[in-house]
Formats: sequence, C-alpha cells, structure tokens
Amino acid sequence: MKILLTAFTPFDGESINPALEAMKLLPDKIGNLEVLKLELPTVFGKSARLALESIEQEKPDFVLSIGQAGGRAEITPERIAINIDDAGIPDNEGNQPVDQPIYLDGENAYFSTLPVKAMVEAIKKEGLPAALSNSAGTYVCNHLMYSVLYYIQINALPIKAGFVHVPYIPEQTVEKKDKPSLPLQDIVKGLKASIEAISKYDIV
Repeated sequence: MKILLTAFTPFDGESINPALEAMKLLPDKIGNLEVLKLELPTVFGKSARLALESIEQEKPDFVLSIGQAGGRAEITPERIAINIDDAGIPDNEGNQPVDQPIYLDGENAYFSTLPVKAMVEAIKKEGLPAALSNSAGTYVCNHLMYSVLYYIQINALPIKAGFVHVPYIPEQTVEKKDKPSLPLQDIVKGLKASIEAISKYDIV
C-alpha cells in the first residue's frame, strides 16, 4: 500500500516551509505504507494539477497533503475543504483570486476521508500538541485539499485523502515573537504518528 505525501514550497516572503522540510525527513516506509513524496509550488491551479497527475501515475491508497499554518500552536488535521479561492495574499506567481469557486460543478465542501480524530489522538500520544481543525482556510492549502477530494469523488477512486497543517518552526518566529512554533523534529514525529494512524485505517 502507498501513501502520497505533498508539501508546499515557502511562500509569503518566508525562506523555509516547515511542511516541506518535515516531509523530506520522513522515512520511506511508515507502518505498512510505502511513502511517496511530492513537492508542490504554492500556486493556485498548478499545485492541484501536479498533485492530480501524481495520483493518476502512482495510484496511491492514501493522499496526505501538508501545509504551514503560521500562528497555530498545534498540528492540525483538517476536517473539511470548501469550494472557494479567496486569497488574502498573492501566491508565488502573483495570483490572488477573490471569491472564486474552485470547481463550478463541485460540491460546496468535501470532508476529509482520512481518520482525522485518530490522527489527532496519535499525535497527542507522542506528547505533542494536536487538534482537529474545521477550516483549511481559503488559500492554496484549501484549494489543493478540495481539488484532490473532488477528483477522487468524480472519478470514484478507492483513495482516502486529506490535509494536515503544521505550525511555524522556531527559526521562523525570531521576528514574530507573538507566534507559536514547534521544533522541526517534533513536527516530523507528529506527522509520522498521524501516518501510522492512517496505515491502520482500512479502505472501505
């Protein structure tokens, strides 16, 4: 069985994205899952296209996308993605959609099909902060999560998919004293625990 992990390049003036750095450090086998890794540009449209091409080529059993949520203190699996692009800042190619549906024929929202509560509990068992999030935002992270779930649904694919956000790492908060952070190795440990929870999840 295979899990496809995706993570974004740095954005919004940052020189590092903890999601990408953590993904690079994860082992190539977790539980019973072979781990595939895909770096994505923080760009509306392009990120989703590359992810969907990889899904088509690799045919994974699970897809877990990882993103940075600066300001959050916990590792947060996402429950839901909504059908809207509404960017407060431009993406890495200057795109800044406002109130645009992602897919005109898509549902208003799609729920993660990963065991999000089991993922939260697995992270907590490692002594790390975790919480279930009910908003993936309206930026590229939500765009990707929605696009993957839409694609799986319309093609009736036997793939479970979802998204997890991670906090800043300490070196990103040197000039952001009010923002929480989590050491990179803790983020890696938390992601590994969440993937182990996924590996115990049977496809229906």
